[in-house]
Order: sequence, then structure tokens, then C-alpha cells
Amino acid sequence: MTVRWGVLGTGGIARSFVGDCTAVGVEFVAVGSRTPDSAQAFAAEFGIARAHGSYEDLVADPDVDAVYVATPHSRHAADALLAIEHGKHVLVEKAFTITAAEARAVADAARRADVAAMEAMWTRFLPQMAMIREVLAEGRIGRPRLVEATHHQALPSDPRHRLNDPALGGGALLDPGIYPVSFAVDVLGLPESVVASGTLSEQGVDTQVGIVMNHAGGTQSTVHFALDLRSPNTASIIGEDGRIDLDDTWYTPTTWRIRDRDGAVVEEFDGREERAGYGHEARAFETMIETGTHEGGPMDLEESVGIMALLDEVRRQVGVRYAADGDDGLEAPPAVP
Repeated sequence: MTVRWGVLGTGGIARSFVGDCTAVGVEFVAVGSRTPDSAQAFAAEFGIARAHGSYEDLVADPDVDAVYVATPHSRHAADALLAIEHGKHVLVEKAFTITAAEARAVADAARRADVAAMEAMWTRFLPQMAMIREVLAEGRIGRPRLVEATHHQALPSDPRHRLNDPALGGGALLDPGIYPVSFAVDVLGLPESVVASGTLSEQGVDTQVGIVMNHAGGTQSTVHFALDLRSPNTASIIGEDGRIDLDDTWYTPTTWRIRDRDGAVVEEFDGREERAGYGHEARAFETMIETGTHEGGPMDLEESVGIMALLDEVRRQVGVRYAADGDDGLEAPPAVP
């Protein structure tokens, strides 16, 4: 079958996603925005047949099989639930939601509706990450003991920008932070304990955060991320017999190498010619739909729920609260629109 996609939201990430996916033959049949003008402009830019002036009209489109949710974090759960209510498969841009309660609500709704739901953590689907998993499975660096990763960007400081607005899930955690956290979980699994420390802005969002996670078998990960810094964003997986080093910018197609225990380079790789980008996650999601295997793979739905619970705990320790948080720091599952 050919999966027919609808795009919910017309911002920058939607443009990047559709551009990459169109280049590898993904079929987009409709786009929805809060205004007809925005939807029509996006449709004209990418040659999409139908433009809907509301999200409700997009998810009601009978020709749409799967919806890519590209709205701000604070809307992810509600928009995903809206699409699921109409029987659509949903690929939800990272971070999956803003709380674990929201993530659980989306996962449960998708299971009840028998549709696929997945977090669009595109890094996990890049060929270099598949190769790294193979290297680890083959034991080429021995048992992984430590993951280190950073993600620093100098992003807009305007207090009105969504990144600096607690009401919109602003802060470093859900933007640059989700990358190294998800990477550590991909390699070592969800942690058994976590210690976090951060710096907050005047608006109450986290501008930088450091996290140490203890995983099963005495393994650890250390990650740091920030909204107001620049650095060579690199990552390493350190094993008992060697390590894997990923260069700047590690969460995109880049160069990386395997080193032995003494640091000598064993093998080098260059993924910078990779051009499919976001197309890999879209194709993987299509396979889930086509095979009826609605969960599992490089970004399992239950793992996304677990990561959101981890981020809830990090926020608790750092002191970040979102507008939707309840008295216990967790948001109640959102109602289906």
C-alpha cells in the first residue's frame, strides 16, 4: 500500500520534514494549519494537493492515512489525540509530549484505536545509528559502560519566543536536551536513577542542564545541553574494550570512528553525504503501518513514555514547571478534543 500523509502544522520543522521526505518519494496529500493562508502557502511550496484551514479539517480528510504532528510541544498530545480520534496513524515530532501523563494518554489512545503512534526522533533512524547498534551488538568495543553527549545551541533569547515560554514547554530540556537523553537511553536503556542540576531563566525555563544517569549493570551516562551556549556537539560510547566517538554534530549525519582500548583508530566512517535525513523515520513509520506492527523498532512507543517520565523527574529536580502541571508536578491526561 501507499501511505498518504497529512501534515499538521506549517512551521520550520514541517518544512524540513516534508522537504526531506518528498525527496525520497513519500506522498503528501494534504496539509492543515490554523489559517487557510498558511496552509495554502505551504501546499503551494511543496506541491501538496489539498490545504485545510484547520487541524480538524485535516484529520477528517478521508484520503489521509497518517498525520505528521509538527506543532509546538505544548500541542503535541492534543493534536495527536485529535488525529487518533479520526483513525489516523500519528508520527509526533520530538519531544513526544511535555509530560509522561500526556505521553501515556496518547499511547493508550493509539492502542485502543489500533493505529501506529511514534515519536519522530529522527536521529535514531539515521544509517549511522543503525551501524552503531550493529557495532555494539557485535561486541566490538566490549560491554558499553558510559555514554557521554552534549547539545549546546545559541538560540533566540527573546522572552516572547516559544523556547523561553513555560506555557509552551520552553527551555533546553525538550529541544536540544531530548537528543542526548534519547541517545543515552537508546544505548543503555532507561535509567534506574537520575541526578540533574540546571540554571533557570527569569521566565522560569531551563537554560542549561547537566544530568547523570545510572543504568542497569553499573553503567552510566552523562549529558549536558543548553539554549545559550555553543560547543562542538560530540558524543562517545565508551566500552570495556574500546569506544565509539561521534564528531560535530553527532545527532546529524557526521563522521565517527571506532577506537580500541588504547585510543587507536580501528575504523572510520563518514556519513556526511547522507541526504534522506527525516525520510528514514518516515519510511520506517510507513513500514509499521503496512505490516500492522504498530510499535517497536528504533523508537518504541513505550520507550517514549518512559523518556517523558525521566524528563518529568529531571524537571522536578531542576525546578522547572510548565503551565499545565498539576499540584504534583505531573499533568493529568488531556481529554480527546
